[in-house]
Amino acid sequence: MNSVTRARPNAAGERERFVALYESHGAAVLAYARRRVGADEADDVLAETFLVAWRRRREVPDDALPWLYAVAGNVVRNRLRAERRRGALYARMASTVPPAAGEAAQDLKLGEALARLKAIDREALLLTAWEGLEPERAARAAGCSRATFHVRLHRARTRLAQALEEQR
Repeated sequence: MNSVTRARPNAAGERERFVALYESHGAAVLAYARRRVGADEADDVLAETFLVAWRRRREVPDDALPWLYAVAGNVVRNRLRAERRRGALYARMASTVPPAAGEAAQDLKLGEALARLKAIDREALLLTAWEGLEPERAARAAGCSRATFHVRLHRARTRLAQALEEQR
């Protein structure tokens, strides 16, 4: 029997243990997250927590719930830190370049339209327009092929134009 054949039953056992872990504790971790970040972000915290659990599946103790709460707490704190950094960045950006009188209203409309887009659309637009990446490099940053990114970018531009039109 080769090493691949021997590894499969163990891998299947790890998957089964992970599924059982999620089924046993997923609802509790989700409730924990909702109490800390609200319903909007709780699903993301749950997903990140169990991603960490999967990556560290051999380290998860038998009494897993406290360990999962600790991981979820770290995820929540990381998200809050990122939010604070993002807010500080926006504040710095706003203070460095004061818009002209007419530009302020347009910037507000553009910001509102961008906020209405899905995250994947917003990312495609910002990678090319704000970060100045060519589509090929933006595709690498987004983790997809160049063709996929071109489709995303085209759709994002169309959706942004629709969102701006709806504001009129």
